[in-house]
Amino acid sequence: MASSDRNRPLPRRILGLAVAASLLFAGVSGSARAQTAESMLNRPAPVFVRSGPGGARVDLAQDRGRVVLLNFWATWCAPCRTEMPRFAAWQKEYGPRGLRVVGVSIDDSEPPVRAFLEKLPVDYPVVMGDRALAEQYGGVLGVPVTFLIDRRGIIRGRFEGETDLRALETRMRRLLDSGSP
Repeated sequence: MASSDRNRPLPRRILGLAVAASLLFAGVSGSARAQTAESMLNRPAPVFVRSGPGGARVDLAQDRGRVVLLNFWATWCAPCRTEMPRFAAWQKEYGPRGLRVVGVSIDDSEPPVRAFLEKLPVDYPVVMGDRALAEQYGGVLGVPVTFLIDRRGIIRGRFEGETDLRALETRMRRLLDSGSP
């Protein structure tokens, strides 16, 4: 291409097609990107249907009307091992008031999860997660990450890392008592 051709403006039709293509690409890449943690708050929780190593099956859409504590965890995570017995106690204590605890393991396969749950059994369902589910929930990159979802299915809290369990319980009880954030 001669240097004089480089300086010549593109015909309007080609320029219009280039702009349209770039807008289309930006829209596709933007929608494919995981939502950020902040944008998840006060929005509907992504629904999913998953199964777990113990045969548990969770359809999050069926939990409307309950407050859901959704906990992403892994067998190798020390803070997760600390939280799980407390979550099991909460399920027992607050379950009759409408709490549903759901664990989502991000382990690569079921056998280590099954072995872990034999040593530390919990009385709430544990299902297997994957990258797609983690991205739906704002890009869960590390664990533990816990979400509080109100009775209408709206995410009202996201707690990352080693969480102040008293603060989490206070927030959860508020949702159970009033159904509002």
